Amino acid sequence: MPEPESTTCAISGGGPAGVMLGLLLARAGVQVTVLEKHGDFLRDFRGDTVHPSTLQVLDELGLVEELERIPHRDLTTFRMITRDGPLIDADVRRFPSTGKYRHVAMIPQWDFLTLLVEHARRYPTFRLLMNAETLEPIEHGGAIRGLRYRDAGGEHELRAVLTVAAEGRRSDLRRAAGMIPLDLGAPMDALWLRVSRRPDSDDGGLTAYIGKGAMGAAIDRGTYWQIAFLIPKGSYQQIKEQGLEGLRTRLARLLPFLGGRVNEIDDWGKVAFLEVGLNRLRRWDRPGLLAIGDAAHTMSPIGGVGINLAVQDAVATANLLAGPLLRAQADPARFDKTLHPRLVQRVQRRRMLPTVGTQFVQLLAQRGLVGRVLDGEEPRLPEILTGEYARRLMSQLLMRIMLYGIRPEHVRTPERAPSGVPTPERDRVTQPPGPT
Repeated sequence: MPEPESTTCAISGGGPAGVMLGLLLARAGVQVTVLEKHGDFLRDFRGDTVHPSTLQVLDELGLVEELERIPHRDLTTFRMITRDGPLIDADVRRFPSTGKYRHVAMIPQWDFLTLLVEHARRYPTFRLLMNAETLEPIEHGGAIRGLRYRDAGGEHELRAVLTVAAEGRRSDLRRAAGMIPLDLGAPMDALWLRVSRRPDSDDGGLTAYIGKGAMGAAIDRGTYWQIAFLIPKGSYQQIKEQGLEGLRTRLARLLPFLGGRVNEIDDWGKVAFLEVGLNRLRRWDRPGLLAIGDAAHTMSPIGGVGINLAVQDAVATANLLAGPLLRAQADPARFDKTLHPRLVQRVQRRRMLPTVGTQFVQLLAQRGLVGRVLDGEEPRLPEILTGEYARRLMSQLLMRIMLYGIRPEHVRTPERAPSGVPTPERDRVTQPPGPT
């Protein structure tokens, strides 16, 4: 095996949580290595919803202008429609006191990640390894001291002061470390499809549709509709056996405005299957190891919050740990010591409330609406929410929670010179508008 490599923070996973954390730590002068097992970021139907909370973080990093140059679609309206009328009808532009950003940017995740990586590479303390598959953590003296990974050149050891599991819901590093999440359950899986959009006649925004035993959402992506079609948990194989014609018939019944365009789905290769899960770790850390993003808490697709909670986790982690990691970086004996567990545990304490609160809302939606609809029941609102004013109030409350978050994070880490030594010009902390 080659000589061990070293870094201050090793991050397993090149998704939104891992890349954002890598950028923020490198920006603060911390040596960081991000490992991504794939050769690129091109995975279709990943989370593409960049919420206002994430747009604010990008603003604080000075990246919004670059993001605006990426072709994307801005959504401001969110509806949930039944045969008897709307359950939810929200326009973010009408929300009072919601900050600078009042839209959701629908940006392909590979473009979003590329933007973050290009910015991170401006800092010499950032390193990204593609085609680098994490194998297992390195354990010594009761703590994690880094990880082992494999690339085209063979197997390698990467020593680190802190190792971060950010590979997503099927985190190999989390599993190897014996961290088992609590399964909260989900009554559905999802099929992702793409159908052409007619800008001259189709509405825009994001609209969820509820029919007899069926539920789905149509997301305006400009030239096409991105369709999320919910199916009962574990029924995908049965649906495939019924054939594409059966699937197209169900889609046309639920989304009649598509008409004959459902025939564009003429191959199962155009149908992406997402196994929906909802879970979270009881404890996000072990000595020398921290899990964030989907590795710490898998979210259901309801509200499209996954990418944004992952980014918020990364910002909080950098805010809390960049200073201790920078101090550890200057210690010649750093690889024989363990970052104090109480420092690492502050991340979970900071992020547990928004995690549990958001999952609670998702559980309510799954049990009170999605599960019942997929079982063939008619959706019914509580009596108190049947009035127009009450529905509008509920719409605004739910969308505020999903789009802006329960505890929005802001970039507090300073930008440092390449040597890690602050300079008057570059050692600055971006101040968000107003208190948190």
